[in-house]
Amino acid sequence: MLKFGPAGCDEGYAGKVVDIPAYLAENGLDAFEVQCGHGVRMGESAARTLRANAERHGITLSVHAPYFISLTNPERLDGNLQYLRQTAALAGWLGAERVVVHTGAVMGLPRREAQSRAAKTVEAVLEAARAEGWPDAVFCLETMGKVNQLGTVEEVLELCGTDGRLLPCIDFGHLYARSAGTFDDFASVLDAAEEALGVERARGCHIHFSKIAYTKSGESKHLTFDDEGGPEWAPLARLLAERGYQSTVVCESRGTQTRDAAAMKKIYMEGKT
Repeated sequence: MLKFGPAGCDEGYAGKVVDIPAYLAENGLDAFEVQCGHGVRMGESAARTLRANAERHGITLSVHAPYFISLTNPERLDGNLQYLRQTAALAGWLGAERVVVHTGAVMGLPRREAQSRAAKTVEAVLEAARAEGWPDAVFCLETMGKVNQLGTVEEVLELCGTDGRLLPCIDFGHLYARSAGTFDDFASVLDAAEEALGVERARGCHIHFSKIAYTKSGESKHLTFDDEGGPEWAPLARLLAERGYQSTVVCESRGTQTRDAAAMKKIYMEGKT
């Protein structure tokens, strides 16, 4: 079974983030991704309160690491390590098993060189995690939405194949945006993940989903399910159900992520019956 939830608090929720599990449960959801895109600002006390409330209401937590992490820039290694060290500590307080990480820009480099730099950074992060005893969370490397960013399906799977503490975060909205709206071959993505990681590991991948507007450069902005555009959820939902995926699916709609996550879960459950 998949788990569904929003990325952060939606426009319809006026309470404190630590109290959101009850709201999510009322909407039939069972996951929540804590957003630290602009830095880790939640302290230990708040995190432990959120964890207790999440456990009470059956909500699985994950964390999105700061956006300014760049795995492709060796000059920012110390900063990257510090951001991920802080995010891993938060994940430990939250009891979150997954930390989502952006890969970074290509920076005008040949893609293979950018990929090699990212691989070295990932190796350094994992070594620091082992040496310093970071909380035991899986780092989910995300497929990215702009063509000048590292983060195609192939690039992410290659990085994730190097260590068991890595999983892909497959963002299907990003794949749609970086293809300028032509992507709709969900099966090929799942096939590639299963071939690269093995079926069991691939079935546990992390998933982001939303409709996304794009330009020739890729991702422009996130949309809601009421907006025109893609990708479409129903075909992917059917595939995930048929293949027995056990992923957490995080909806990143623009302001309506709780409502849209509930709609996604409804479509998925209807397809399973």
